[in-house]
Amino acid sequence: MVRVRIAPSPTGAIHVGLARSALYNYLFARKNKGNFILRIEDTDPTRSTKESTEIILKGLSWLGLDWDEGPYFQSQRFPIYRKYAERLISEGKAYYCYCPKERLEEERKKALEKKIPYQYDRRCLKLSQKERESLERENIPKVIRFLAPFQEVSFTDLIHGKIRKGPGEIEDFILLRADGTPTYNFACVIDDYEMGINYVIRAVEHIANTPKQILLYNAFNFPIPSFAHLPLILGPDKKKLSKRHGALSVLEYKEAGFLPSALLNYLALLGWSPGGDREIMTKEEMIELFSLERVNKANAIFDLKKLEHFNSVYIRKSEARELLNHLKPFLKVTGEEGRLLSAIKISQERARTLIDLAEAVSIYLKEEIDYPLAEIKSFLTSENRERLNLLAERFSSLLDFNKETTEKALRGLAEELKIKASELIHPCRVALTGKTVGPPLFDLIAVLGKDLTIKRLKKFSQLA
Repeated sequence: MVRVRIAPSPTGAIHVGLARSALYNYLFARKNKGNFILRIEDTDPTRSTKESTEIILKGLSWLGLDWDEGPYFQSQRFPIYRKYAERLISEGKAYYCYCPKERLEEERKKALEKKIPYQYDRRCLKLSQKERESLERENIPKVIRFLAPFQEVSFTDLIHGKIRKGPGEIEDFILLRADGTPTYNFACVIDDYEMGINYVIRAVEHIANTPKQILLYNAFNFPIPSFAHLPLILGPDKKKLSKRHGALSVLEYKEAGFLPSALLNYLALLGWSPGGDREIMTKEEMIELFSLERVNKANAIFDLKKLEHFNSVYIRKSEARELLNHLKPFLKVTGEEGRLLSAIKISQERARTLIDLAEAVSIYLKEEIDYPLAEIKSFLTSENRERLNLLAERFSSLLDFNKETTEKALRGLAEELKIKASELIHPCRVALTGKTVGPPLFDLIAVLGKDLTIKRLKKFSQLA
């Protein structure tokens, strides 16, 4: 059975790169009837926070990426890592290192000056038994280092192909720090083995870690999972994605009025193609179509305008009741559900975000609207005042107030005044909404209702 995982560090918000990695793991698991596991890599007590953990869980839940197991917390597994590290020591595959940080920093500095890669010189591997006992009596802090074998390490990445690391290129890296906390590579291997992870799908930055991890798999005689390293997500300038490109955290996109389905769909295409020109897909369709073979090596470019386009498509094609659930946090005023749903139906066509939609819907809910006088100056004429007063009277006399009767009344008045219907329709729209564009006028009138329509026409007439 396929078993994959997402393993974020709770040191900040859940960004789009992590969300994309989570999505690909989720799609791969669901496509192959496997399990998607959530692990929180919180081994750094100085940077990991409960607040960040909550943000990660909320972000994944909002996106609809439900996990099958977890969350597991590495901070609760320290005894497990200690057990495996001591096993390597007992087998002569790891050793204690007592070197102070000052010495190691000095050695790194010398390597930098010589312009050669730094590698630990195995000084502590060469200590005599007597020297080790002396250091232990002095209670000198110690780490556990892996004894890296002198051999080539190679693996076939499912996206990038064959990757090699030559003999001697991997130093004796640390497994456990002096305070007992595990390093990333060590904890990652132990956890992936114990959790049965057989596909590791993660960001391309981790390619450099993979040879070290393979050496650990070999040292323990663990089965080695298949690796797939996902391309970077860059800004339009081909540089690291940042807020200046519109990059927000997942929950910030929620607050900015994006639908989770739209964000998921857009993230899926940042590195993967379903084939052809197809772009808009439900989560179920993405599951059916997803494959690692169609993930690109090339870095993906994040385009906020395209994400906004996706969001507008999803807003247009969503059911009004579904949109209402997403819209409620953005509405500053509220009203009867029937009117809300009707307002959504005639406003969703033009909205790019839920904030846009909330603004459009609020027009139907407010008793009073503020007119942007500078923008509608050309409509503030005595001629329009007289015409809109007449229209208000016609609407008042209607016993049955709906799209058909109001349109008939307006066009009839225009005919009597010997003007085009548009000469009534445009000022009427401005009077009712404060805007020069919007949904079809008679749909709008039907949602506002008789009382509010007449009230706004009369108020606008007083301005004109």
